[in-house]
Parts: sequence; C-alpha cells; structure tokens
Amino acid sequence: MTDTDRAAGAPPPAKLTLPTLTTMVVGSMVGAGVFSLPRRFAEATGVWGALIAWTIAGTGMLTLAFVFQSLAVRRPDLDAGVYAYAKAGFGEYLGFFAAFGYWASACVGNVTYWVLITSTVGAIAPALGDGDTPLAVAVGSVGLWCFFLLIRRGIKEAAAINRVVTVAKIVPILVFVLLALVYLRPAVFLDNLAGADYAGSLFSQVRGTMLATVFVFLGVEGASVYSRHAQRREDVGRATFLGFLSVFAVFASVTIVAYGILPMAEIAELRQPSMAGVLQAAVGTWGTVLVSVGLIVSVLGAYLAWTLMAAEVLFVAARDSDMPRFLSRANAADVPVPALLMTSLLSQAVLLITLLSADAFDFALNLTSALTLIPFFLAAGFSVRGASRPGQPGAGVHGRRGRDLAIGALATVYTAFLIYAAGLKYLLVSFILYAPASILFAMTRREQHRRLFTPAELVILAVSVVGAVCGVVALATGWITL
Repeated sequence: MTDTDRAAGAPPPAKLTLPTLTTMVVGSMVGAGVFSLPRRFAEATGVWGALIAWTIAGTGMLTLAFVFQSLAVRRPDLDAGVYAYAKAGFGEYLGFFAAFGYWASACVGNVTYWVLITSTVGAIAPALGDGDTPLAVAVGSVGLWCFFLLIRRGIKEAAAINRVVTVAKIVPILVFVLLALVYLRPAVFLDNLAGADYAGSLFSQVRGTMLATVFVFLGVEGASVYSRHAQRREDVGRATFLGFLSVFAVFASVTIVAYGILPMAEIAELRQPSMAGVLQAAVGTWGTVLVSVGLIVSVLGAYLAWTLMAAEVLFVAARDSDMPRFLSRANAADVPVPALLMTSLLSQAVLLITLLSADAFDFALNLTSALTLIPFFLAAGFSVRGASRPGQPGAGVHGRRGRDLAIGALATVYTAFLIYAAGLKYLLVSFILYAPASILFAMTRREQHRRLFTPAELVILAVSVVGAVCGVVALATGWITL
C-alpha cells in the first residue's frame, strides 16, 4: 500500500502498554552515554564533584520528568511532548524551533552510537580507529540504512524489538557495577575523592560534567513523545517516572564505582568506551569483551528508540501544520516514512562530518545535549506559564497548581543553568543548524498561504541568523573547532 496522509484519515495509531512505554524511556536513555561515563567524569572531576553533579543532574532531571508527567495529564490534547508544549506556550515559530532542535539532537545523537560501535570494534580492527576513519563511517552508514528499512516495517515491530533489547543491555551494565564493587580498591577510591590537579575548582568541575549528564538523561521525555500511542494517557507519566528512577540509579552507580578501580588521571586517558577499560583493569580481557558486547546491544537498541522518536516529532509537527505537508504522511504500518527518511539523511550527513572532527564522539555528544536544551527550557517554561494562570488550559486542579508551579520553576532554572554550562561554543554551533531550518517554517507558511513571519517572529529569525553567522565566523577563524 502506498503512503497515505494521516491528516486525511488513516488507521488509528498503534497502542502501547505501560511496560512498553517504560522500556522505551529506558531504552532511549540507556545508550552510548552510560558506557562513556567513567572517562567523561574523570576528565572533569573526582568523587566529590561527581556526587554533587549527579545530585544536581538527578534533581534537575527529576523535575523535568515531573513536568512531563504533569503536562501529560493537564494537557492530554497535546501530542509529541517537547514540541507541542513549546508551541502551545510560546507560539508557532518557537514551537517549530523546539521540534527541529529536538529532532536534530536525536539525529546527531544517533551518530554517537555508530561512532562508539566502530570505536569499540576498532580495539581489534585498527582500520576503524576511534570510530572516525573512512572505513568506520562506511560501516556506520550501512548500519544506519539497515535500521531505516527495519523501522519502515512498522512501529509495533520496532517497539517489540526495543523491549527485548532494553532487558538484554541492562544486564552487562549491572554486572559491571557488581564486579567493580567486588574489585574496588579503597585506597584508589580515597585518592580520587578531591580530584586531580587538572580538575580546577569544584564549581568548574561540576560545570564540566553537565553536558555529559544531559546526554545520558536524554530520553526521559520519550513516553510523552509517544503519547498518541499510549493505551491510557496516565501511563505516559507513570512510564516517565519509572524509567527515570531506574536509569538514574544505574548511571550514578557506574560513575562512582569506576573511581575505585583506577586513578582518575588514568581513567581520563582511556579510549571510549571507557567502561571497558575500567573493567579490564579489574578483571582482565574478558571484562572488555563483556562491556563491548553489552555496548553494541545497548547502542543498537537506543538507536532504534531514538530514530522512532525523531521521526515521530517531525510527523506530528507536520500533521499540526508546523512542518511541510510532505512530512505528515505515514504508510499502512503507521510509520511516517518521509520523516524517517529525513532523520536518516541528517544522521548520515553528520556521520560524514565526523571525519573532520578531532574527537568525533565528544563533539557529537556535546552538540546533541546543546541542541536539546532550548526545547527542554521551553517545555519547562510552558509548565510554569500554565500552572500560574488559573482557569486557563493546562492550569491543573487548584490543589496541585502550587506543586506544579514549583516543579516547573525548578525545571526552568535547571535548564537555564544547563544552557550556561554548555557555553557559548555549542550555542553558536546550534544556531548554525537552527537558522537554515527556518526555510522549512517558511515553506509551511507558504503552503498555507499565510504571511511568512510576523514581526515578533522576524525578531526571533534575526537572532538565530546573527547567531549562525557568528558561529560560522568562529569556525572559520578557528575559535570554534569540531
């Protein structure tokens, strides 16, 4: 059957249960990031800084999880989570930016998966290097398009695969934590408490970990993105909360126990996935094999979940007339094929760019986090705006309005701090992607025979264009490097 326009009427969307939604949250969050945590943290901080960083990140991301949980109940009319909330709160253009930024971050994040897979195999196949050689890019490209064909078969089938993979990939991570506890060296752990000389002040140490924590927590909003597929609307919030708590415990444990195996300066020099190097130091070569196999399973599962979510965001935005009409089409299996194709094409383009990067994995990881911050900030702001306006849609019941307002305010402050922690470099690089995306917004308005930009939207456009120009100049002069 050929693609059909969902807006014109088509089969109802596939329905997902609470366990499936929860595994999609876990599957989205547990991917490449967890296997890179030991080195990422050791490069920035010691045990005390790590504990503070996880406290801040855990509290901040928990408020975001509560925001998505609350909004799923308060605004059941809004699908696709992050994008829909930004549009409802701040208008079509910022809603478009949220949709595009979230989608672009997913595409860039998908590149980290292929880089990490080829880097892992590169330990025994030197031609793959650290995942940034021509052969590594070719291998990643083949995998990328194989997944395109798999997902095109149907969301139900892909979600079922993701449920199995989520269980399979958690096991090696838990084994790592248990083995690290068994082989933990108290003297090494104590030496790593304050951090190494290169770490700087405690504040700078904590700040240096923030983008890494954002990256590993991306996916906490996964259930809200798939809200239109939920059997029961309240399952969206439950899946978000259950998924967050499970993954937070795993991430914090992986980071802290690694400090008891090697001095942090040595952990900071490990090749990615650094979890493999830590376990090898504890138990020998078989530890590397265990982590490597677990990583490949984990990353492939996360890639599947993130590709599904990225395509879903474009599809819903187009269905709501905020993206060009051609993206609102889905096939008989309820898969938005044009949106899926665009997702795969952008991932392919970024994968090619990694050939020019000095550290492909770290650059893609940081850019993924930076692109997500603006959509998260707008979603948190929308929660505050709705809860502070009694009688308005999304204000919630009177008894919960104060709680929702407080949580939304904390989430807003947290995401604003993350934007600051990311630094100017990644904000400018983000603008390089955001500004040209306005062409899609203009195409959508032209299809609707509407004015391309309102006066307020022209101001936003000008800011994004100036930011993009500054970013290009910074790249050209060497102030920003890939």
